[in-house]
Amino acid sequence: MGFARACSVALVGVEGVVVEVQADLEPGVAAFTLVGLPDKSLVESRDRVRAAVVNSGAEWPQKKLTVGLSPASVPKGGSGFDLAVACAVLGAAERIDPAAIADVVMIGELGLDGRVRPVRGVLPAVLAAAEAGYRHVVVPEQTAGEAALVPGVSVLGVRSLRQLIAVLGDEPVPEEPAADRGRPDTMLAGLMVPGAGLGTGLAPLSADGTAHRPDLADVAGQGRARKALEVAAAGGHHLLLSGPPGAGKTMLAERLTAILPPLSRQESLEVTAVHSVAGILPPGEPLIGRAPYCAPHHSATMQSLVGGGNGLPRPGAVSLAHRGVLFLDEAPEFSGRALDALRQPLESGHVVVARAAGVVRLPARFLMILAANPCPCGRHTLAGAGCECPPSAVRRYQARLSGPLLDRVDLRVEVEPVGRADLMGSGGRGESSAEVATRVREARARAAARLAGTPWTTNSEVPGHELRTRLVAAPGALMAAERDMERGVLTARGLDRVLRVAWTVADLRAADRPDATDIAVALELRTGIQRGVPVRAGAL
Repeated sequence: MGFARACSVALVGVEGVVVEVQADLEPGVAAFTLVGLPDKSLVESRDRVRAAVVNSGAEWPQKKLTVGLSPASVPKGGSGFDLAVACAVLGAAERIDPAAIADVVMIGELGLDGRVRPVRGVLPAVLAAAEAGYRHVVVPEQTAGEAALVPGVSVLGVRSLRQLIAVLGDEPVPEEPAADRGRPDTMLAGLMVPGAGLGTGLAPLSADGTAHRPDLADVAGQGRARKALEVAAAGGHHLLLSGPPGAGKTMLAERLTAILPPLSRQESLEVTAVHSVAGILPPGEPLIGRAPYCAPHHSATMQSLVGGGNGLPRPGAVSLAHRGVLFLDEAPEFSGRALDALRQPLESGHVVVARAAGVVRLPARFLMILAANPCPCGRHTLAGAGCECPPSAVRRYQARLSGPLLDRVDLRVEVEPVGRADLMGSGGRGESSAEVATRVREARARAAARLAGTPWTTNSEVPGHELRTRLVAAPGALMAAERDMERGVLTARGLDRVLRVAWTVADLRAADRPDATDIAVALELRTGIQRGVPVRAGAL
């Protein structure tokens, strides 16, 4: 009787659980039993592994074989367990030393010819292995760069099972022919989900970084909206752009990522892990260093926004936009259930999705941009434009954005139609994204220095209690906000959000703390009521 074990990782959402793959050989009729709560794709690994072992020059044991995946209570799916199953079987058959694979985590799918194919979710899997104390990982060669992002882990990238057997047995490593560079690499097909990537609104740059990026200088006029965009980027505040069609709402939203600061190392790992699990990680970009941008269509379901799917939930649009921008164009056209499902991630920075197969916690700290027309035809606020929508239709259309959802939006800006002077260029060209991004980085640096030693990094994350006790505004600065709260214009949550925006405005003008003018600017950006203070593009 032979016994051996190897290790692999089961992904539950974007978190991993180390799974011990045990193989046991007993005398009896040749059979292959796989136990441990596998799904359909994992059950099919029996045939893949058998063919891969035989075609790699090893002998398949003609005994009763039982492969167990422990812990058995955790649901397991996908083809990433193939490599660990094959090595555990070969260890039980004494083709390789069982001690050489006992503490090695193996992730990869096996082709029938023995080639090791890449799978999605390598980065979160290796992160889970490192947290569990494992220091040696074997992955497909194409994902070795992604696995190497985890510090303190020795990564071995292999092309075939034949190579891995040779490495584990201290034998000469055979050469495997590389893929034909004159055509697309079919081995990368397992990393990208068909229909993802550009289809979800995530438009990455080309490999050489020469792709065109939208610039704020392309936007004609819209000084107030540009300033609101700058405040949103500096403090991580949610923004509502309302106005007639053609005013530039979508143009402004598409240029927000260009003024956001680069992601930190920890943020890059979080974003890369989510994109790797979702199957939209660009093959030539193992680490995402810029804020993602996700713009789902208004016909998107609640499950596609917050996460869902058969079995264990998969990341939705709010998770794909983690540490980036979620743009909901034509926001009133989204279903009410889908919009209301955004309330939890807007407050907590994560989303908890419960399904019959289990409960998954997915990261979802994003900057939300809503774009809305004033009425179904979009001409309600235009003088002489001929809006024929009855008042009841206008009220129903505007009521699709519920009060609780709008209460979580910090900035609300009316985007006016562009005038002829601005459109034809006689009004002067606006600031470029690079100029605005410089001020945003400086404001974020001030906020980070002020919040050093706390779990928060941006003003939008600071709880209201801290804003009212430790991070207080200048004396007498809150008089206007307190009057609005007494009149019912502001809620308690609204007051906290006004304080957060005021701190961001103060950071943009390099002030130590907000004064009455900063509070007035924040109130005007939230309520839309004119306060007699300048809110325009450029430095305050």
